Amino acid sequence: MLKKRHNRKLCLTPQMSWDRLRNRYEKDAIMTSEFKMKQIPSLFKKGTTWLKRFQSLTGLVLIIIMAIILSPRQHGTGHILFLTSENISDIFRQVSENGIIAIGMTFVILTSGIDLSVGSLLAVAATFSAKILTQWDPPFGQSLHLFLAIFLPLILTTSFGTIYGLVISKLKIQPFIITLAGMIGIRGFARFLTNNANIDIGFGDDISSVFANLLSPKPVVISTFVIAAIVMSILLSRTVFGLRVKSIGDNSIGSRYAGLPVTKIILLTYALSGFLTGIAGILHAAQNHQGSPNDGMSYELDAIAAVVIGGTRMTGGKGSILGTIIGVFIMGILTNTFRLKGVDINIEMMAKAIIIVIAVWLQMPRQGKNKG
Repeated sequence: MLKKRHNRKLCLTPQMSWDRLRNRYEKDAIMTSEFKMKQIPSLFKKGTTWLKRFQSLTGLVLIIIMAIILSPRQHGTGHILFLTSENISDIFRQVSENGIIAIGMTFVILTSGIDLSVGSLLAVAATFSAKILTQWDPPFGQSLHLFLAIFLPLILTTSFGTIYGLVISKLKIQPFIITLAGMIGIRGFARFLTNNANIDIGFGDDISSVFANLLSPKPVVISTFVIAAIVMSILLSRTVFGLRVKSIGDNSIGSRYAGLPVTKIILLTYALSGFLTGIAGILHAAQNHQGSPNDGMSYELDAIAAVVIGGTRMTGGKGSILGTIIGVFIMGILTNTFRLKGVDINIEMMAKAIIIVIAVWLQMPRQGKNKG
C-alpha cells in the first residue's frame, strides 16, 4: 500500500515572521559589535602610529597649552601675557638665530655627522663683521663697505665649514673630533681678531649704525629665518641634493657603491652649515650692537637639541626642516614661559635636558624597527 506524500506548505504566522526578523537583527547586531571590538586595537594602533609620526607637533601643542595655563596676566587688562602680540613677536625673534643655525645642523646630522663649532663660528662672524665696520676705512663708498661687512664674514664661516667637510670625507676623521677642534680653535681666532675685547657698533652716525639699523629690526630678523626655513626645506625635500644627504646618512658605504659623490655632498653640507651660521652671527652682531669673541657659548647645544626634538635621527638618514622648526619653537616657548614666570635659569636648563632625553627615547623604537 502506497503512502501518499502530501506537499505541505509552511504557513508562517505573523508572530513567527516577527520572531525570525528579530533573531536576524540580533545576530547582525552581535556580529557588528564583535567587528567593532576587533577594530578597537587597530584604531588604537593607528592612533599610536599617528602620535609617533607627529610627536614633535604634539609636543609643541602641549607646550603651548602649558604656556597659556602658566602665563601670568597683564595688570589692569587681565590678558594672558603669553598670547600678547609683543610676546609672540619676541618669541619669533628669540628663536630666529638658533633656528637658522639649527637648519644647517639638520643637514649635518642627516649625514650622520655633527658640528660642535657653530657657536664659535657665530662669534667669529660677529667679531669679523664688527671689525670691518669699525676698524677699516676703505677708499670707496658706504654701500660697498656695508656689503663687504656682510659678505666677507659669510665667506669666512663657509670656508671653515668647507674645511670640515674635506677633512671628514678625505682624512676620515670623525666629525665630533674635527668640529670639537674647530670649536676651540675658531674661538681662539675670534679672540685674536679682537685682542680679546668686545667691539661696539651702532652707537653714532657711522657705517656701523647703518649696519645695526638695517639688520636689527624684528621684521628683518624674523623674515630672514622664515626665508631660510622655506628655501632649505625645499632644498632638502625637493632636490637631488637633499635625497643624497639622507641616503649618505642612512648608508654611507652603500651610497659610495651606488656611485653617489659622497665627498662632495659632505663638503657642501658642512659649507652650508657654516654659511647659515655666518648669517646668524651677522644678525647677532646687529641686534646686540657688538661683536664679542665670547658670543655663541653653548649655541651648538641648543641647535642640536632643537634638531633632535624635531625628530631628526642622530644616526642620520631621517629628518626634516619642518621638524627642526617645531623643535626650535618648543625650546623657545619653554624658555619664554620660564622667563615670564621668573623661574630660575638652572631649573630651565634641567627641564630642557629632560625634554631632550624624552625626545631621543621616543625615537628609539622607530630606529629599532627600521634597522630590523
